Amino acid sequence: MKLLIVEDEDAIAIPLTEGLRREGFAVTRAATGAEALAAPKVDLVLLDLRLPDMDGFEVCRQLRARSDVPIIMVTARGEEVDRVVGLELGADDYLVKPFGFRELLARIRAVSRRTGVREPGRDPELLVAGALEIDLRSRRALLRGEELALTPKEFELLALLAREPGVVVDRQRILREVWNTTWYGSARTIDVHVGALRRKLGDPAWINTVRGVGLRLEPLS
Repeated sequence: MKLLIVEDEDAIAIPLTEGLRREGFAVTRAATGAEALAAPKVDLVLLDLRLPDMDGFEVCRQLRARSDVPIIMVTARGEEVDRVVGLELGADDYLVKPFGFRELLARIRAVSRRTGVREPGRDPELLVAGALEIDLRSRRALLRGEELALTPKEFELLALLAREPGVVVDRQRILREVWNTTWYGSARTIDVHVGALRRKLGDPAWINTVRGVGLRLEPLS
């Protein structure tokens, strides 16, 4: 997948570019809005709002006027009005600095799925999160090459979390997609299955509970 990073700060752009290239992305960097608008066609744009020559919102507007390329706005601005304006201009997602690299990867992959962009060489039926591999076709989960003995619901819960590693999945979504219910009285069932998964994964740090929100898979090596 070809990515365009629009970021004027070297301290942010250089390590971000190196990290994404290690993940197999082809990365081009633009330090100004003008460079971004003149860049060759890519599959996804990471766009900072604070640029030296023009507002990132204007870059987003011009990109969207001529292309349906997925755009993730990456910025230090966290005010709700900025998020709303960016999304109304056509951005597909919004990430506020500082952010974790794994969260960024998850956002890129989530936007790619929603917009139909495919990562070259990636099998959509194979989920990889650190040392964990999940094959959706065969319904097998392997940790460091060893198959985990999971119940059907344990597998479905783990697969749901592994689709977006590093991102919090709320409990209502878990109940809806794994148990086909929205009855919150079933929430205790989630906790029981999480406890079992943590034991089978061998380290409770694999699955973090974000109190009052949901669960997050943390890829471990």
